[in-house]
Amino acid sequence: LTLEDVLHIYEREKCWGAIAQFGGQTPLNLALGLQKNGVNIIGTSPQSIEIAEDRKMFAAMLNKLNIPQPPNGLATNAEEALVISKRLTYPVLVRPRFVLGGRAMQIVYSDSELSHYMKFAVEASPERPVLVDKFLEDATEVDVDCIADVGLPNGGTIVIGGMLEHIEFAGVHSGDAAMVLPLHSLSQKVIGIIRDYTHAMAKELKVIGLMNVQYAVKGETVYVLEVNPRASRTVPFTSKAIGKPLAKIAAKVMAGKTLKELNFTEEIWTKYWAVKESVFPFNRFHGQDILLSPEMRSTGEVMGLDADLGTAYAKSQMAANSPLPVSGKVFISVSDMHKDEVAEVARQYTDLGFELIATGGTATILEKAGLPVQRLYKISEGRPNAVDLLKNKEIQLVINTPSGAVPRADEIKIRTTAVYTGTPIMTTLSSARAAALGIAALKKSGYAVKTV
Repeated sequence: LTLEDVLHIYEREKCWGAIAQFGGQTPLNLALGLQKNGVNIIGTSPQSIEIAEDRKMFAAMLNKLNIPQPPNGLATNAEEALVISKRLTYPVLVRPRFVLGGRAMQIVYSDSELSHYMKFAVEASPERPVLVDKFLEDATEVDVDCIADVGLPNGGTIVIGGMLEHIEFAGVHSGDAAMVLPLHSLSQKVIGIIRDYTHAMAKELKVIGLMNVQYAVKGETVYVLEVNPRASRTVPFTSKAIGKPLAKIAAKVMAGKTLKELNFTEEIWTKYWAVKESVFPFNRFHGQDILLSPEMRSTGEVMGLDADLGTAYAKSQMAANSPLPVSGKVFISVSDMHKDEVAEVARQYTDLGFELIATGGTATILEKAGLPVQRLYKISEGRPNAVDLLKNKEIQLVINTPSGAVPRADEIKIRTTAVYTGTPIMTTLSSARAAALGIAALKKSGYAVKTV
């Protein structure tokens, strides 16, 4: 979609105005140019959009509001990127200034990776700077969708439509991450901070319509990752979960109605759990690793609803075509950085009656923790190995976290074989914990369907 295309339609249809909030990143990039060519941009002004999109203006706004963001910098060439990364320390998240669907976004762990990225992945220049952010490992990511009319002459109301907590840690694209609404593991203090920051930014940007904020929570500190003064991809999910058509309400706000006139002034905190899970096309692309990253790969999403969080998660997995097993064997292989936590997760599965299978390093840790485990060869060591057992349907669940920035060939074979054999696979310990919660709920009381 180009400026010229939109202008032709606008002039031919003799439009009163154009809404830039419902088409993702593309219309935001076009908004300022459209306004300069006489288009009446309805809703949040292009000037406010620019503040959210321009890294320097955005940082100035956050400093003014005393809201923290991860340490970051702008690089126009490889040398500048290396200087910034030395200041921030690895890992860092790199991406072009304007990205669609997380394209060309990457978490890098070394100078050589960063140099390779700057040389082959992007065309960096003063006009096209690359953003370098400190990557917050093991942080909990939160998406917030809000609606506001503060930019209207008689407005001033801000309502949070929903706060969604990612099941995977920060670093997975929000279009791919499994999410839970409402928040389930964060303290009331943190929830209050998220609410305060969202309201402050909506006021400062004079939002008319929708705004999405992505936060990373580490301990009790809440960092703003980015703000989008538009509808995000989570709006349809949030709308269905809370029973309010946020896009329709936002469109009416942009056309001049206040939220008070539309009788939508209170945040809705549901009494049930809504879990969003993504659907991936990996079984159609043989040899493609299934690891999730900042670059979006999903082709759809599903929803699980229940009064019990575990059951809601289990329902979402059924809908995404990987129903959770309630018995059998779990194969576990984790990277060195997850070795400290793996025994606690594995114990959840033995408590549920599952047998554990693991390769050397992980098996040693599980045995030290007093857990019974069947040792298995690595693929490079001989047979039988995990791929053999997966093909023979002897493994019912796989827990496999990546070992560093570049996954080993063995890991990719295990993950892709799990996909082809229809075996549920968890690539983060947080999703493995969620799966254990879901299995426990299914074993305890099964699941039911309830009309609302």
